[in-house]
Amino acid sequence: MKAFALAILACLASVPASWAAPAMQMRTAAPVIQVDWQEPLSLPRRFRNHCFTDALSGRPYCSDHCGSGYQIYFCSPRSFGCCRVGFGYCDWNGSLRCHP
Repeated sequence: MKAFALAILACLASVPASWAAPAMQMRTAAPVIQVDWQEPLSLPRRFRNHCFTDALSGRPYCSDHCGSGYQIYFCSPRSFGCCRVGFGYCDWNGSLRCHP
């Protein structure tokens, strides 16, 4: 059984990397936004207020009048708002989503 597993690994290791499909390029005008967290410097200046440091992760975030335990997320000028700290993200269409 060990010999069979080694033979399979040897075959996989010998496959040239040039056979791999070329990497696809994203064709979108929207920038890719970090999922689940946005640093204060990534926010527009008008949202950089009521900033705190998360006690669990030690990362900074801004609330911008969202309330205790909520973070402001900015995906685009048309899509921004409040989600629980660390639970918001921007989807591929540039819309804000709040993860439960």
